[in-house]
Amino acid sequence: MSNRPFVISTDSGSDLNQSYCQENGILCLELSYTIAGETYTSFDPRMTNKQFYDLVRQGEMPVTQQVNPQQLVDAWEPVLQQGNDILHLGFSSGLSGTFNSSRMAAEELREKYPEAIIVTIDTLAASLGQGMLVDFAVKMKKDGASMQEIVDWMEANKLNMVHNFTVDDLNHLQRGGRVSKATALVGTALGIKPGLHVDDEGHLINISKVRGRKASLKWLVDRMEEMVGEWENEEIFISHGDCLEDAQFVADEISKRFGITKFTIDYVGPVIGSHTGCGVVALFFMGKQR
Repeated sequence: MSNRPFVISTDSGSDLNQSYCQENGILCLELSYTIAGETYTSFDPRMTNKQFYDLVRQGEMPVTQQVNPQQLVDAWEPVLQQGNDILHLGFSSGLSGTFNSSRMAAEELREKYPEAIIVTIDTLAASLGQGMLVDFAVKMKKDGASMQEIVDWMEANKLNMVHNFTVDDLNHLQRGGRVSKATALVGTALGIKPGLHVDDEGHLINISKVRGRKASLKWLVDRMEEMVGEWENEEIFISHGDCLEDAQFVADEISKRFGITKFTIDYVGPVIGSHTGCGVVALFFMGKQR
């Protein structure tokens, strides 16, 4: 690899907020979504996360659009023209076509800028699981790691990024094909809350059924106890679909059980929230391979 400076790139599937990206010099490609007849990008000032979830509660059904290759070319080309290489940490190819767009854009730009190095990594991660991997890359870069060292660490450790989710509303998972209509109907009637994870192919998989909201939140912490293994997590990332109190409950349970005190808690953004609905709580940590 070259000794040229490099820029870390990601996309809004990571659920990193705009201020974090700006403060850390991250180039973040915005996926888009359509709700109530209007199309927005992830950081669109016309629609806050809170406003988005309020519309979903009112019955609006959003749909999402991936980033296309030309958008990536347009975003990356100025970076290359300034003499930088690019390290892109992309949204799981098992959940979106956006990563494939990044590969196509990289191929096109390598032909035009043969001296440039563009590395695209399929994180096989989503939401703040992807965001946590980006945060590791940011910290490694600040500590003086080369782009190659970060790439090697990512490829060796990305499957140790454990994702566990629970949702409050099965209808959005049913609409996205994650659970059957019959399962959604019965589950809703009985107060069944699914526990899900992202597998090593980057797909969202239903792995547990728990009755009642509090039990499903405790399942997230039980699952962490089962999966954390030898990893010592200094910080835990939690994302939520406009249910901060539930996310904080999970953080408090983790503090009691593991003694961890540092948390990043933020919204599941509209792109992923379009598929999980209000009330999703997702927990991310480094642990045993998924």
